Amino acid sequence: MAAAEPKPPTGAAAARRLAQSCWSAFWDYETPKVIVVKNRRLGIVYRAVQLLILLYFVWYVFIVQKSYQDSETGPESSVITKVKGITLSEHKVWDVEEYVKPPEGGSVFSIITRIEVTPFQTLGTCAESMRVSNATCDSDEDCVAGQLDMLGNGQCAPTGRGGGPRPSPPERSLPAGLRTGRCVPYYHGSSKTCEVSGWCPVEDGASVSQFLGTMAPNFTILIKNSIHYPKFHFSKGNIENRKGGYLKHCTFHKVSDLYCPIFKLGYIVEQAGENFTELAHTGGVIGVIINWDCDLDLSASECNPKYSFRRLDPKHIPASSGYNFRFAKYYKINGSITRTLIKAYGIRIDVIVHGQAGKFSLIPTIINLATALTSIGVGSFLCDWILLTFMNKNKVYSHKKFDKVCTPRHSSGSWPVTLALVLGQAPPPPYPCSPDPGQAGQLQGEGQSQARAVPPPWPCPTSAPSEQMVDAPEQSAGPGLCASEPSQQDCVLTDARGLAQL
Repeated sequence: MAAAEPKPPTGAAAARRLAQSCWSAFWDYETPKVIVVKNRRLGIVYRAVQLLILLYFVWYVFIVQKSYQDSETGPESSVITKVKGITLSEHKVWDVEEYVKPPEGGSVFSIITRIEVTPFQTLGTCAESMRVSNATCDSDEDCVAGQLDMLGNGQCAPTGRGGGPRPSPPERSLPAGLRTGRCVPYYHGSSKTCEVSGWCPVEDGASVSQFLGTMAPNFTILIKNSIHYPKFHFSKGNIENRKGGYLKHCTFHKVSDLYCPIFKLGYIVEQAGENFTELAHTGGVIGVIINWDCDLDLSASECNPKYSFRRLDPKHIPASSGYNFRFAKYYKINGSITRTLIKAYGIRIDVIVHGQAGKFSLIPTIINLATALTSIGVGSFLCDWILLTFMNKNKVYSHKKFDKVCTPRHSSGSWPVTLALVLGQAPPPPYPCSPDPGQAGQLQGEGQSQARAVPPPWPCPTSAPSEQMVDAPEQSAGPGLCASEPSQQDCVLTDARGLAQL
């Protein structure tokens, strides 16, 4: 008596088996197939790319940039300045209160080195400056009464370029800056300009130049700077804690007196690469840059300020080179308001503080290490591209690298076979890629109603044999033969019994 055929599993049993298979497959480990290509030139390229990437991360990323640290840029900073010294001009002695503007001692201040003085200006009418456009004239017909030139002279109050008290409205006897309509002789020469009402005489007509830069190179400038990095709770200043009047007798030296921030003005200009006499005549802007780059993995004594000096204004552009400003001093003579207008040329000092602090942190270290290890894979990508693009003769390397999976013919009963293969179910003994027709007839002759004949398998696509090492391209397969033999698992089909078990 023949053995009873096993009953197909119920729906619940099939679902349970499917869940168990999925759970088992979840814990499987998959690894890519490794192919070793014995080609010295390709190997040299591969190792060279890996070495360059490794050197980049070790030397530049970790040593130079210190990417293993958590960093903070832009410290909180305060700057206090103080200038000392006296100088001489042709007419008087000048002290700090007169040649330093503004006197508050902030991070930006100006030291006056040359002035053009227009004394005893009073409200009245006088000839306009020849520097003003359309100011020259030959007769009164060339001057329009009531015309106002915003770039001209004649302001009754301090101009936008200077400062000082504004006279009260009752003391203004004439409209400010307006042309009267008359053409009058200029202050010197035979030229004529239109008459204006305002502060007279105008600047160009009666100014006197005085040079204050004779002793200015010996001016001393104290620059007191304190910084704070709030992320690391670190603070430091540029003045050393010494007793006995240390600051009264020292001057800055980058080796012996780094923490004595008292600079001579001549030293600052020299370090900026400028000629002091020329700069004192035309004026200019010098930047004093204090850089605090601190590695907080080391002791606090290793965090020191670094000073650098350079000129900030564009001296090679004639239209905007130099630095000057105007201000006025007001007083009364016989009850009438009088002022002295001063056009000052000077050296403006801008103290600029910046820096960066860093300290070891585990998070940036892990991130950069992972980036380095991932970037090493660029060598494999590059060599694969070279191998498959320029060295892939007769498609030998591509056949070795890529495997193709046989797919059964689409039919009503083909999806269980695919599902069984995906889930890793062990099918019954497989048929070869070219089954014997007699075997198919034998299956059909068994007379079992629940079993169906398996359709002939779809011809297997050819693929390369799964070898581990490739020495060099070999001759392609001969005609009439598969270029490669598929693996047994790739081209497996099952019969009706296997489907019933699934």
